[in-house]
Order: sequence, then C-alpha cells, then structure tokens
Amino acid sequence: MTPLKHFSSSVTLGVLTLASTLFAQPSAPTVPQDNLNMRFQNGIAAVAEGKIITVDDIRREIAPMIPELQRTARNEQEFNQRLEALQDDTIQALVDRVLIVKDFYSDEKRRIPSSYVDNAVDENIINQFEGDRSKFLAHLRSRGLTLREYRREVEEDIIYSYMRGQKRKSATIVSPVKVQEFYEENEREFFQEDAVKLRLIQFQRKDGRTDRDLIALAARVQARLDVGQKFDEIAREVSEDSRRARGGDWGWLDRSGLKPEFSDPLFALAEGETTNPIILPEGAFLLHAEERKYAGIQPIDDVREQIERILISREARRAQEAWLERLRRNSYVKLY
Repeated sequence: MTPLKHFSSSVTLGVLTLASTLFAQPSAPTVPQDNLNMRFQNGIAAVAEGKIITVDDIRREIAPMIPELQRTARNEQEFNQRLEALQDDTIQALVDRVLIVKDFYSDEKRRIPSSYVDNAVDENIINQFEGDRSKFLAHLRSRGLTLREYRREVEEDIIYSYMRGQKRKSATIVSPVKVQEFYEENEREFFQEDAVKLRLIQFQRKDGRTDRDLIALAARVQARLDVGQKFDEIAREVSEDSRRARGGDWGWLDRSGLKPEFSDPLFALAEGETTNPIILPEGAFLLHAEERKYAGIQPIDDVREQIERILISREARRAQEAWLERLRRNSYVKLY
C-alpha cells in the first residue's frame, strides 16, 4: 500500500508500480479542412510593411500544433473554433515578427554577425535534416526558397528572439513595496495545508512474515533511532521500498493527499518524530516527520520569490504588449 490516496492500495511501496486507472478516451475529432483557402481566397492573409504573409506561412506555423488541438477538442465544432482562433493568433504573430525585425534595423548600429547566421543554419541542418544537406536543399526547393532567402529567415528568427528577450529583461526588478501589496491583496492564494516532509521505512510481508515478525523488525529500527542514528541512514540500509537509496524520502506531502491510516499517525507527530509501526496487509511502515508545515497563510518571506516571479512575468507581458502596440500604430499593416 502506498500512503498516497490516488495510488492503488493493491500496490506496495517496495516496487512502486503505480496502478493506472483506465478511462475511456473520447475519440479524436476528424480533422476538417482548415478553411484557410476559403478565408483568404487570394492566398494572402496580411501585408505588413510590404511583406506578404501567405496561407502557406500560416499552415507552416500551426502544423505542429494541430495534433494537440485535435486531441483536446471535445467535438468538431470546438476544434473548428479553436483552429480559427489559432489561425488569427498566428497571423498577428507573423505580422508582429515583421514589425519587430523592422524595429531592430531602425538602429543602423544593430546588425547580426554573419557567423551567427552560419552557425544557426548548420544547427538547423543537423537538428531538422539529420545533418543531410541534400534533404535540406530538397526542403528549400519544396518551399521555392533560395539559400539566401532561407538565411534571411534564419537571421530574422535570431532578431525576433533577441528583441523579445531584451524586452523581457527590461522587467527584472520588482520593488519590495509591490511585493507587499501583491501579498496583502492575494493572501488567500498563499494558504497552505498541514504538510510533512516524509521519510518512510517499509518492511514487506514476504517469506511468510507474520505481524509479530514485522513488529520485531520495526522495533530494531526504533532501537537504533533511540541511540541517535539518523532515520535516512537506517532507511538506506534496511527499507524494502524503491526509495531506499534516497533514504526513504517522499518529499513534502499534504494531509489531504494521504490515506487516513497514514495521515492520522503522521500528522500527530512533532518535527523529527517517528510513528509506531503501522501494520497493514502489505507490510509494516514507519513514518518519519523530517519537517512540518502547519496550516495557515504562508509568511511573506516564504513566498517572496514566487511573488517576484509573478510580478516580473506580468510586467514583462505589459511592457511587451505596449511595445508591440507602438510598433503596430507606426507601421503599415493590412489584414485580409
């Protein structure tokens, strides 16, 4: 038996074979036509600063995402709705890409060294074409691209990543005042249940072991603990579960994630204490509360880094959207 509620009780900690519950999976919807040719009958979805964004450009971008979209859509109608939203997002992303590249070149001092492009092209040949240059050249022919045009695409990929990265870096400092304000406004988000950092020793019911045998094995462990030996060291030596090499470490577990036969004795412990042996059909278990966290709102110092990451991410998105809006206002874009 494992202590976790969502593990099958017929499976022992010793082998940690997780019993999977089989759910009937809804059949994937039949993939309809993407309707791009109907939406954009001339094959052009947008023009940004003179650069034409075609239906083929959109298909190439969304192709890797279609299987996941198909797998998660509940029916064909939802698939079509999500596919159209993905197409619209992709068109906007391709337009923004053109504007970002233009913004990069608006500063005459900014240039991408040709060696960067050479290295990126070589990496693409290795990663996408198994290092086979003939496959790479066949791909260029299928797209009607020259090598120079492909290098230009790669250069723009580098520019796009660089410029977006620079905008993200501009939002890397969050004031303590903002952290405090966020914490006070969202205190409920930082509630935590009772939790224990659990270590465990298991003796399996094998070779005809009786309850008395299991209790005797557990008593030897307790005697070693009484003279000051560390639980994790004993676990590495005697435990019969697959986490033996890790000193029986199960990490932090909430009360609600444990079965009552484990949670009740475990959460009655103070930090550093060990339960009496828990005798079950699968064997004997000794649970050790290495550390404790008690239910309540976590102190701000415990969640400060988490809040800083949230605020940095939020500010980065805000700054990036403001930047893109400025580029869109100052550029020629026609959506079809």
